[in-house]
Amino acid sequence: MQGSLYVAISSQIALERRLTTLADNVANANTTGFRATEVKFNEVLADTGVADVSFVNQGNEFLNTSNGGLKATGNQLDFAIRGDAWFMIETPTGNMLTRDGRFSLTDTGQLVNINGYPVLDPGEAPIQLDPAGSPPKAGRDGGLTQDDTRLGAVGLFQADLTQGFHRKASLGIVPNVPPEPLIDTASAGLLQGYTEESNVNPVSEMSHLIMVSRAFENASAMMSATEDVFKEAIRTLGSGR
Repeated sequence: MQGSLYVAISSQIALERRLTTLADNVANANTTGFRATEVKFNEVLADTGVADVSFVNQGNEFLNTSNGGLKATGNQLDFAIRGDAWFMIETPTGNMLTRDGRFSLTDTGQLVNINGYPVLDPGEAPIQLDPAGSPPKAGRDGGLTQDDTRLGAVGLFQADLTQGFHRKASLGIVPNVPPEPLIDTASAGLLQGYTEESNVNPVSEMSHLIMVSRAFENASAMMSATEDVFKEAIRTLGSGR
């Protein structure tokens, strides 16, 4: 009987984590450049002496790497990445990766993101442009030119997210393994005048949210049933004395 209780508890822990990621995905369905979080669960077998009991672990989070849709803006300082790469932004708490390419120029010509944080070049240095120059033109490799003069490049980075990562709210992610500048621009490149929409499918995520909620309720019902069996057994054993 205890086995069923422990299985239900392990199931609820896993389902709660999945509910959290699904709710976060739905909340960011309209967040520019957002990539959905998925969770992979593995079976864990425990030898109880009588029979093997199957549990589920807490799961490992990973990102859905499919590209979101493109939205044409006509803004020369809006950028999107097609392929598996990221922008790097300098924040007060360290560098982070993002797919949100809504940039602008400060009065001094520094390229910053929507939060005012510096956008970094392939060498992880802030990008400096001419605030009085013509609108910059960007190449697929991220190179930026003004008035036919190359002044810098938007850094495109790749990261091994299988080693883990954590989110900075909906702003971006920080991988556990340092990212590397993108070398092969055939696999990924920069698009100017576009932004990338979230890759969250709201209808699919809501369906999953309902399914996981029901599974959580079923696990709770199983725990209640197990507790009732324990209580009945205690009453029976107590009355037999």
